[in-house]
Amino acid sequence: MKLQVINGPNLNMLGIREPKIYGKLTLDDINKRIEEEASRYNILVEFYQSNHEGDIIDKIQSCFNEIDGIIINPAAYTHYSIAIRDAIASVSIPTIEVHLSNINNREEFRKKSVIKDVCIEQISGKGIDSYLEALRIFFERNNG
Repeated sequence: MKLQVINGPNLNMLGIREPKIYGKLTLDDINKRIEEEASRYNILVEFYQSNHEGDIIDKIQSCFNEIDGIIINPAAYTHYSIAIRDAIASVSIPTIEVHLSNINNREEFRKKSVIKDVCIEQISGKGIDSYLEALRIFFERNNG
């Protein structure tokens, strides 16, 4: 099984950006932990981060016929990017939306996800465990 992890805008600033909300781990720390956990499940993982909506769409589209599942943290694009939503819908690859913080316990505008309805799951508020839970879900789906 091969998964693509896609992280959206400002996640490259983890460890610096609002550590009380997002924690002190860097994106590299998170990716290393995901890779360690994925190896336990015999899952190959590729990582991608961009601050640009079109680049994220291009990455999603490049997964078509190449990747078995996508774990995406669309960050701020969660709340308004119909284009990312449509890209996920167009490739028909099982996708799990993840967030480090609990988007339902934050500002009102963060409670709405336009991405959620084209994903098989949405996991938020568990820090790095949001990503690790997504890995587990993909493993269980693949191994019945």
